[in-house]
Amino acid sequence: MKVAVVKYNAGNIFSVVHALKRMGVEPLLTDSPQELRSADKVIFPGQGEASNAMHYLRQRGLDEVIRSLTQPVLGICIGQQLLCRHSEEGDVDCLGIFDADVKRFVPLRHEDKIPHMGWNSLSFSAEDGLLPTAPLFQGMGEEYVYFVHSYYVPVCRETAAITEYIHPFSAAMQKDNFFATQFHPEKSGKVGQQIIHNFLSL
Repeated sequence: MKVAVVKYNAGNIFSVVHALKRMGVEPLLTDSPQELRSADKVIFPGQGEASNAMHYLRQRGLDEVIRSLTQPVLGICIGQQLLCRHSEEGDVDCLGIFDADVKRFVPLRHEDKIPHMGWNSLSFSAEDGLLPTAPLFQGMGEEYVYFVHSYYVPVCRETAAITEYIHPFSAAMQKDNFFATQFHPEKSGKVGQQIIHNFLSL
């Protein structure tokens, strides 16, 4: 199986590469359109600033490449945010896979710290009932995963898991062949490893 990791101007990409290697997968870190299109699975990870990241992707035509992918794609952290329609971070239009806009956390109380950083729980229940079971979370109940972010995606029709910090937000999303997590599965211990395994098994 050929697993490609999108190479662009975002941090934390190598932690994903190392996590895959620990699982016995030798990923290809690439910004080649041909390599990305021919991969069996594509991971779009990163930490960074949305407008700079989108500028880099557009300069190299990677925005169109990512939109055109038909194999399973997993966005992680800013990868999830860039798959959305628009981000308040730099007031930038993003890739538009998910029909949602990225918002900045606004503290409501003194103890609300930004960024949201650390372990928090995943929930698969929304106000109107249970969310559809996403393939990433097969066999899982309420699990704890690791977050580092100042921006979030509100709960929407493409939400696959919810976390509460200041208010509920999309901890994971899914639409067609596109999957995404706001949290870092590569830093989330055995739970994160299982999520990555579930993605690679799609």
